[in-house]
Amino acid sequence: MDLISKLNLKLKAIDEQSLTRRRRVVDTPSAPRLVVDGRPMLAFCSNDYLGLAAHPRVIEALREGASLYGAGSGASHLISGHGRAHDLLEERLAEFVSPYLESPRALSFCTGYMANLAMLTALGDDPDAEIFSESLNHASLIDGARLARASVKVYPHADVEALAALLEASNASTKLVVTDSVFSMDGDLAPLPEMLALCERHGAWLVIDDAHGFGTLGAQGRGALEHFGLRSPNLVYMGTLGKSAGVGGAFVAAHESVIELMIQRARPYIFTTAAPPALAHALLASIDIIGGEEGAQRRAHLQSLIAQLDSELELARWQRPASTTAIQPVIIGSNAEAMCVGARLYEQGLWVPAIRPPTVPLDTARLRITLSAAHTHDEVAQLAAALNELERTWDESQ
Repeated sequence: MDLISKLNLKLKAIDEQSLTRRRRVVDTPSAPRLVVDGRPMLAFCSNDYLGLAAHPRVIEALREGASLYGAGSGASHLISGHGRAHDLLEERLAEFVSPYLESPRALSFCTGYMANLAMLTALGDDPDAEIFSESLNHASLIDGARLARASVKVYPHADVEALAALLEASNASTKLVVTDSVFSMDGDLAPLPEMLALCERHGAWLVIDDAHGFGTLGAQGRGALEHFGLRSPNLVYMGTLGKSAGVGGAFVAAHESVIELMIQRARPYIFTTAAPPALAHALLASIDIIGGEEGAQRRAHLQSLIAQLDSELELARWQRPASTTAIQPVIIGSNAEAMCVGARLYEQGLWVPAIRPPTVPLDTARLRITLSAAHTHDEVAQLAAALNELERTWDESQ
């Protein structure tokens, strides 16, 4: 069998399991109302939780950044690519989370995926280290743990007792407990206060991926740390800047010694070109909005939309896990049925993605509804009514 035929057999197997993924082309800025493949759509699939991706202040800051610093960085941070805008952004981010970390410093990255690889490979670069990873962690945390030299133990979702037993039994010289804060496919929160207490008791790092909490959680949008009121030298915090912040990239904030170790040893940081400094300049505007009065208003509106969807969705056949975050899953079950439900909504002009394994466990294929402060109450009502009617008539329509 030739090489291409082998690949085609793999692609056929993916398709037969209703697991084929498809890209759609968006012709308009990130917003609830989009033009997708040339067609107007109402979207509930963006992680632009505060609606900042098309905010006039952020757009203008990006223009200004390009005029000041050009289009690209030209090199890695440790060669000549670390611009003034990067430095100002890192200082601003360190200050933003400073109430929760001891002697904090921040380090910026092109993506959250790279940030997580860098954190775990730098801190876990020791065969005598041990990583304790949440079973529903994001793929970037899983891959970071695989690339680290540390051994890996996986504990069940949100199971503090199981984690405690693993820590108690560990003789590792370095222990890293690694978790999402807001789980990206379920929308629930990790029990971070209990986990931090365990880490402090056992001398372990608590590594938090706050991709879906930064900007949305806490009175000032400072994420899961503010939401839970956490403070500890044991914390290592990652926040993304392409979701609530509306631009792109990510950062790690921790004790200055952690950040210095990452600069010296984290290969995903050392061996890659720095992000364009214009993006960092735009992000300074985003952080100002998130931490100010407008950010508070946007978070309040987002919470009102979450409450509205919870009250207006009346589902019996499909399951709705409890979630108080912008991520509102509707579990369908089979891959084929989830794809069919998503297609029916799409026909009505509602874009809600169907998420299937391996992103979620087998037989839990789902619609992943994400709400944004840019949505209106009428738009959320439209989605709820369409889902209620679709479920009510589902058996008759098959």
